Amino acid sequence: MTDLSDLPPVRLGRRGRAVRPAVPLLAALALWGYAVRHTDVSRLDDFGLVTALHPAFWAGLAVLTTGFWCTVRDPRRPGGWPAAYVLGLLLMERATQALLYPTPLYAWAWKHDGVVEHLLTAGGLQNADQVGDMAVYDQWPGFFAAQAALVRLLGVESAAMYMAWWPLVSSLMLLLPLLLIYRTFTEDRRLIWTAVWLFYTANWVGQDYFSPQSVAFALHLGVLAVVLRRYGRTGEAPGRQGQAVWTAVAGALVVAIVISHQLTPGMLVVSLLALCLVRRHRDWVPALTTVVIFLAWCLTAALPFLSAALPDMVRSVGDIGGNVATGYGTTPTGTGAVATSWAARLLSGSVLLLAVVGIVRQRVLRHRAMPLLLVAAAPLPMLVASSYGSEMIFRVLMFLLPGAAFFAAAALLPEVRTLTAEARAAEARGAGAGSAAAVRRRPALAAVRGGLRAGGPLLVLLAGTLAFVPSYSGKDRINYFPPEEVALVRQLFDRAAEGSTVVAANRNYPLAYASYGTIDHYWFLEDDRRHIDEIVKDPAATLARDMAGVERPGRAYFLLTRGQRADSEMNGQLTGAQLDRIEESVARSELFRPVARNSAGVVYELRTGGGAER
Repeated sequence: MTDLSDLPPVRLGRRGRAVRPAVPLLAALALWGYAVRHTDVSRLDDFGLVTALHPAFWAGLAVLTTGFWCTVRDPRRPGGWPAAYVLGLLLMERATQALLYPTPLYAWAWKHDGVVEHLLTAGGLQNADQVGDMAVYDQWPGFFAAQAALVRLLGVESAAMYMAWWPLVSSLMLLLPLLLIYRTFTEDRRLIWTAVWLFYTANWVGQDYFSPQSVAFALHLGVLAVVLRRYGRTGEAPGRQGQAVWTAVAGALVVAIVISHQLTPGMLVVSLLALCLVRRHRDWVPALTTVVIFLAWCLTAALPFLSAALPDMVRSVGDIGGNVATGYGTTPTGTGAVATSWAARLLSGSVLLLAVVGIVRQRVLRHRAMPLLLVAAAPLPMLVASSYGSEMIFRVLMFLLPGAAFFAAAALLPEVRTLTAEARAAEARGAGAGSAAAVRRRPALAAVRGGLRAGGPLLVLLAGTLAFVPSYSGKDRINYFPPEEVALVRQLFDRAAEGSTVVAANRNYPLAYASYGTIDHYWFLEDDRRHIDEIVKDPAATLARDMAGVERPGRAYFLLTRGQRADSEMNGQLTGAQLDRIEESVARSELFRPVARNSAGVVYELRTGGGAER
């Protein structure tokens, strides 16, 4: 038998050390793939995807995070490995749902698909008299017009064919502007990629779905990247011709933002104005260009909507308590809903707290990255200005996150390097040769100290990465619509004639806005509480009275689906027992007749002459 102790130690060559980071990355992706194949989403509970996921997913996420942290901290690793880990993170975070669910998530995504379909069908823009409150989308048509063109270009039936993958696509769109912004203030690879990682793990708000906001936010970061890199006084300033080119580039991005979304231009304006407070960014051209383009659109194409909404907007100014209220007027109910809500709050609070620690600890960043700090703080005054349909607190969090993630990453690193500090570090390398030799003489002590310094930040990073899952996917019982529910609603709209009315508990079902130019909707849980109590007390008679008066050839339909039940129960509107009472009352009533039913819901039609005039 060979004595193994006599064999020379195995030494990895340079190539072996270079590819070592691939081991945890590939292991994490293998665990993820196994988890996706063995996860059943047919019966989601109030914890959403959290309890449905196979344990291998959580193991893969832990392996991925650990491998990333060990790789990004090692200066000997090639710079491409942190990027590979971030791409792996995006796959696990944003592609899992697309692979697990056979239909797209989010009622709002289905709503936007309806707007694209309406634009394709109508062939042009509408006015408020024709489509009511949906006219707001036709007054900011940039995203929808682009999607209509994409549908035609791809030759698909609708945007629903690809919108399940939109969270991954829109997240990838953010990567380049994030890197450009962070590289403006540092060349420290550890800081840059850790900030990117924290941004993606803390961006649980869910605005990456198929929406104008997802594209507008990426363009917003693109404008900031151009301004921070090309209009600052540090470094070599561009000439007049170069500045004109970058002004044109920024202007094109601003136009795309302004014609696509209502809120993002306002956020961009306050960010650019905040930058003007710093001496190195007192070039007013970007801010004035944005203001002029924004006002031009508001005073022309968007004027009908703004004129109608202006009174409510004025009343909301200064109402901080009302503007930061969350939940769309509802209250999370049940263990799962409350737990996932707190997970999201703790994740956001932890990142913001880390950002404060980073600002205090890393003194060099307070001066060098002051513009990024101002950009992070600039959206906060919007909490005073408007509630934005109870979404303002979420939007402010999203817009301040790029800056907050940068300083939070600085808190996890022992020392960060800015561009000006790189030269000092190079000068110190020669002087530090002797101390480096001393460290080599004490490898065990150095390893222990290094492990302690890395262990705490790794646990923080790991906790935040794992917390992203309940924060982002904890409400998938509400957001997921099984194929049976899609088929039921599609059957209803195929049946409904022009002028029909669809009555439902709430908007949380797919295709809710199909044919919205010709079919009316009434969601009774959005009515005042007194009328909701009347429906619960005497469901069939009250609903029949509400649904009466539809003129022929239109008909009145009552729709109750699995998604509506989940939304109502988890948001504290009506309980499952109350919804069962409503359905049973309608089923027993002679005023209604069933026209469609499957495992995901039921459709009833009001009989001709049923009900009384309101």
